[in-house]
Amino acid sequence: MALRNALMAALLDGEASGYDLAKGFDASVANFWMATPQQLYRELERMEAEGLVAARVVEQERRPNKRLFSLTDAGLAAVHAYTAELPSRPSTIRDELMVKVRSVDAGDAAAVRAAVAERMEWARAKLARYERLRTRLLDGRTEEQHLAEAERIGPYLTLLRGMAFEQENIRWGETALRVLDRRSAVRR
Repeated sequence: MALRNALMAALLDGEASGYDLAKGFDASVANFWMATPQQLYRELERMEAEGLVAARVVEQERRPNKRLFSLTDAGLAAVHAYTAELPSRPSTIRDELMVKVRSVDAGDAAAVRAAVAERMEWARAKLARYERLRTRLLDGRTEEQHLAEAERIGPYLTLLRGMAFEQENIRWGETALRVLDRRSAVRR
């Protein structure tokens, strides 16, 4: 999947500046796509050159002018074409922590334990952000009401996937810490 597809998906929510996209990217699509602000800006420039997005300049007092991007008809057609394609095979997980855990028997168990605990804290923090986003998306409605009435359901469905991922990271971490603690107690 190209970054442009993730950007076009984000722009389906409406016009946004590069800054807003970078800030919102972390909250809206970081559960399935990561990119630096520099990568976002470069891709927006390419997309504008290809006619997938249009930009307009908004003059601001006491701040630099900002450019707001929106999807063009060609961008909407590209989203439609992208969603019609068969998805590629599922992504592969490349996680350095998993290599460390796999090596724990010959490595520094205390350091690995600390890394697992830190990962759990990251997962809890991310889950808390996702919960706040969920509350904003539901806007006082039940999940069933939102899914039946909302103009767009894609953001909510991907949010649910991100929440499930972080919940599983926490569950796995709890199991890993229990096992590491038991093993450590036996070896003392």
